[in-house]
Amino acid sequence: MIETKPKRRLPPAAPPARRPDMRVRPTAPILPSANIQGSALMVVIAIMAFLACLTFGAVSMVRATAAGWQSQIAREITIQIKPEEGLDMDRALTKARDLALSFVGTKDGRIMDDAATARLLEPWLGTGIDLAELPVPRLVIITIDESNPPDFEAMRALLRNEAPQAFLDDHRTWVNRLVSMARTTVLIGFGVLILVFIAMVLTVVFATRGAMSGNRHIVEVLHFVGAESRFVAREFQRHFLKISLKGAAAGGVAAAAVFLIAGFWQSRSLATPESDQATALFGTFSIGVLGYAGILVTILVIALLTTLTARLTVLRAIDEIDLIRSDPARTDTLPGD
Repeated sequence: MIETKPKRRLPPAAPPARRPDMRVRPTAPILPSANIQGSALMVVIAIMAFLACLTFGAVSMVRATAAGWQSQIAREITIQIKPEEGLDMDRALTKARDLALSFVGTKDGRIMDDAATARLLEPWLGTGIDLAELPVPRLVIITIDESNPPDFEAMRALLRNEAPQAFLDDHRTWVNRLVSMARTTVLIGFGVLILVFIAMVLTVVFATRGAMSGNRHIVEVLHFVGAESRFVAREFQRHFLKISLKGAAAGGVAAAAVFLIAGFWQSRSLATPESDQATALFGTFSIGVLGYAGILVTILVIALLTTLTARLTVLRAIDEIDLIRSDPARTDTLPGD
């Protein structure tokens, strides 16, 4: 009988040693989040955005005012009756109104009485005017159909034959001038916007190249160890996107506040000489929902334009670094350093 030895029990295995906690440290950005150059650029972008949004709002306001003037003038014509010795003014006014209303395209006719005529002349001649002692023409206001206006030449010829003292004014000259003024204002506004955008792009280009010069050793090391140009450009564009959004938002909010304050002042100072003159020249200081939406779009355009400019500038600077490294004869400096 074979004797078996009892199996030897091994001691329990020691628990594995705990490895130190390996945590990945977050990488720091290439550019510091806040520095003097970034703050100065933010202020510049805020000023540019303020001017751009203010220009856009002013153009929108002038266009709306000109459109209102054009609509008011286009829907009415006036007939002037010159006073003459022995002329029955009331009869001449009634006859001119009836002749004008006989044309297709006219809606209504209204004779301005003595009180209304005196109110028109009050800013120049003062109160207490006796129209019987002054050779002041009297007016007949004819409302017309804007979509189907009457034949003004035929109406003018009929009035010339039937009422020689009557003169028809269809306001075509004023309408053409208003249209020309509105178009010129829009062109000037777009010209100012283009100049502001050009100045902002140049500012961002210089700021980006300055940031590249200050952090060139970091960019070169990253590029040398294999970082792609798009990665470096993405870091720069993220940095400038934050700056441009803050600056553009500040400038846009300031421009919107200017229009809100001006509108509030105008509403609180109605029936005053200052408010009346401002309303006559510029209309109401209100740009409406479309105007504020345009300010928001302008802010976004400025932010995107700044980001795109920074990206293209960085990519071009990295290409210049590659050219310098590939040509030992060239100096190891970036253009503009």
